[in-house]
Amino acid sequence: MPRYTPEQLAKRNASVWTDIQIILAPIQFIIFLIGVTVTALYLNGIITSFYWVSLAILFKTLFFALLFVTGMFFEKEIFDKWVYSKEFLWEDIGSTIAAAFHLLYFVMAWMGYPEEVLVWEAFLAYFTYVLNALQYLVRIILEKHNERKLRMGGHI
Repeated sequence: MPRYTPEQLAKRNASVWTDIQIILAPIQFIIFLIGVTVTALYLNGIITSFYWVSLAILFKTLFFALLFVTGMFFEKEIFDKWVYSKEFLWEDIGSTIAAAFHLLYFVMAWMGYPEEVLVWEAFLAYFTYVLNALQYLVRIILEKHNERKLRMGGHI
């Protein structure tokens, strides 16, 4: 199911927000890999300070928020809606769920949950990010296929 009309596709390809997302998404993935690694090393006793687990998920959460906000500007420019446009509804819902689990880590830490629980909540936050990222990748692949069809049909 394509989500871009030929006009929207032209806007997407010309948008500075597309370029920003293309730059930020791989950086977020690297931050994710670092966070998962640090959390796993802590869980296995190789890293002994819990500070690093919290710092890793803090950076991941901040970067996730940055991508969400820049994505909102993208969505507004292309679809004239800041968030939850019909074309991006499931991606936005997935992002909201992932953001909630990232923020839940800090709520639980503030509430005094033990480190053993927080480690698993961090992994849960990372897992929701992976599911959300996979959803985006599938949609990108489908849209690239649609873009090729439009080009071959002379629509763009």
